[in-house]
Amino acid sequence: MNFKHLYYFWKVAATGSVARAGEELHITPQTISEQIRLLEEDLGTALFARQGRRLELTEAGKLALGYAQEIFSLGAELRETLRFHGRGRRVGFRVGVADAVPKTLAHRLLEPAMGLPEGVRIVCREWKLDSLLSELAVHRLDLVIADSPVPPAVSVRAYNHRLGASGVSFFAGAALARKLRSEFPACLDGAPMLMPGEDSALRIKLLRWFEAVKVKPDIVGEFDDSALMNAFGQAGIGIFPAPSALEREIETQHGVRALGRTREVVSEFFAISIERRLTHPAVVAITRAARHRFDV
Repeated sequence: MNFKHLYYFWKVAATGSVARAGEELHITPQTISEQIRLLEEDLGTALFARQGRRLELTEAGKLALGYAQEIFSLGAELRETLRFHGRGRRVGFRVGVADAVPKTLAHRLLEPAMGLPEGVRIVCREWKLDSLLSELAVHRLDLVIADSPVPPAVSVRAYNHRLGASGVSFFAGAALARKLRSEFPACLDGAPMLMPGEDSALRIKLLRWFEAVKVKPDIVGEFDDSALMNAFGQAGIGIFPAPSALEREIETQHGVRALGRTREVVSEFFAISIERRLTHPAVVAITRAARHRFDV
């Protein structure tokens, strides 16, 4: 097999078009199309089907993409390993953190990687989950930290490694807390509430729980960025939810207090990689530590 042809196929699948792949590779679209045609001849099957102006992977193409991702993932690991072998330099670690993941939690999850004896140079990106998964697919990231597994609609072959889970606590500034007359969770009924945005896996769980316990908070704000939501909560704008695993840190950091907590709503955390078997030392350190520190 000509692996250059396979690489061009992989780039087109990752970027979604021959033109965009050509721009990234600095090669004409005609050259890429010809190389993919030769690959299809070699494999004896079509990898793409044209739907209007768009290219869509055939079933054989989806299968081939999975193998291509693993092949080039191993190649990237080899290059990274040999690049720093015997040089005493820090290991590069590129991680994406989904907007919906609380920053304090992300820090706690990533902290074990920084304690490796070989030393780590971390590059951290924050973005929406689908954008981070696109970066992961083309090996611009080693890992993605998210509050949900890979969504079924996302056509990236990746592996979900569950790191842990936590119940959810509700926090309020002192002035707002004094105005609440009922016990938890009844105190949430009619109270101003700050909610995670639509991209958060926690949002729908909270809405179902509110209905189950028969409370109807007054939603005064929705936030994709959990840090911004916490800042508004600290300012007394509304009550805000966060993982119970972070209760002590949030109370100390933001000067708020926990009104109550529930295990009926669970916030989960995932490490998403394109490797089935985790090998990057920083990723291994993160997953091992998380399984001992979470599930609250």
